[in-house]
Amino acid sequence: MTQSARISRIGWFAALAICTALYLGLHFKVQSVASEVVRAEREIVALEKRNMLLETEFLSRSSQTQLAAWNRVDFGYVAPAAEQFISAERQLAMFSEPRRADAPAPIRLASMTTSEESPRFTELVSPLTGEPVDPALVDPAAVIDTRRVSRRSGASTAQGPTRITLSAVAKAGLP
Repeated sequence: MTQSARISRIGWFAALAICTALYLGLHFKVQSVASEVVRAEREIVALEKRNMLLETEFLSRSSQTQLAAWNRVDFGYVAPAAEQFISAERQLAMFSEPRRADAPAPIRLASMTTSEESPRFTELVSPLTGEPVDPALVDPAAVIDTRRVSRRSGASTAQGPTRITLSAVAKAGLP
């Protein structure tokens, strides 16, 4: 290789190195400008949110002023005073009425008894008719005669879904 070819080759490498350095510098500059643009966009969004918040606050305060003006002119409402608030349960009880004679019994909460003997339960009563409920209906061990029930209700005893005949409904007088 000749001296001029070596110098030419070194010149090309130097030119390539300078171009690469300039490209990297330009690339970093573009990236910094892009990050500034993103930062500016975020700031714009934050300022728009703040502007919307301030507009909402301005509108609500102006409507409060309007409401206060309406209150003075039309309604005459007054803010509650300290003596209007109740400080204890006894003050609240002073506003109640005595129990009427036809009032239902108060609701009692269940409690655990410590004695060995448990209290006897009252007889179950149907909420629809008010008549006592047959204990056999409540006892899961009791066996119900399905043929007797199906004849009365008109339901079929076949396996599958229960079917009620229309004639049974008509005889029972149900709508």
